[in-house]
Amino acid sequence: MSLTVVNLDTLLTGRAQNFTRPGSRSAIAKSPRREALRITALGLVGDEQGDTRIHGGVDKAIHHYPREHYASWAMELGAHPLLASAGAFGENFSTAGWTEADVCLGDRIRAGTALLEVSQGRMPCWKLSDRFGIKDLALRVQQSGRTGWYYRVLEEGTIAAGSSLQLVERTCGDWSLARLAGVLFDKKAEPGLLRECLGLPLTPSWRRTLERRLDQGVVEDWSPRLQGEDSYSPPGR
Repeated sequence: MSLTVVNLDTLLTGRAQNFTRPGSRSAIAKSPRREALRITALGLVGDEQGDTRIHGGVDKAIHHYPREHYASWAMELGAHPLLASAGAFGENFSTAGWTEADVCLGDRIRAGTALLEVSQGRMPCWKLSDRFGIKDLALRVQQSGRTGWYYRVLEEGTIAAGSSLQLVERTCGDWSLARLAGVLFDKKAEPGLLRECLGLPLTPSWRRTLERRLDQGVVEDWSPRLQGEDSYSPPGR
């Protein structure tokens, strides 16, 4: 185990509201919470998802995004107003000290009094692009590897800003989230590497994705996820 203990700098939740495109809803705009919050199997009490078909659920109960990525995005995007404070990427947890290169699939984390497990990295979607007003931001997040990650909840509990997050168990130490994303987002990944990944404790959706690639010999079309179902262009940049 190589992770240090980090403090939860900001704890955030959001309510679902009408979003940028006709009929769309999102809770990506999240606000800091100062009080202690209960963590249940579906995440933080008071947090919502606009489309529960693809967001939330037991395998995406809590989203964690490294605060240190903000400096990299500011260098690329300029002084975007969303980068002035935590929550730009719809995260629930904002910390400094852990990135996708440090965290491994299946890591068990004591977060406040709850026990969480790293379930998967984020697969960015078009809502990030619309939120920032940058048409290709979701693709850029994917290509950068600065995606953040999700937790499932093994033991319910409470957490507040300032609580500690500590690694208590690691079972897949060779598979950082950065390495796993490097396979998932590589259109030329070797079949042998895909088979090795299928030996990991993947979420059902990631397992189906890799199994289809092996069976069909092709990579799925990412455009519906990255661009949405139409050619909508977000306002602004």
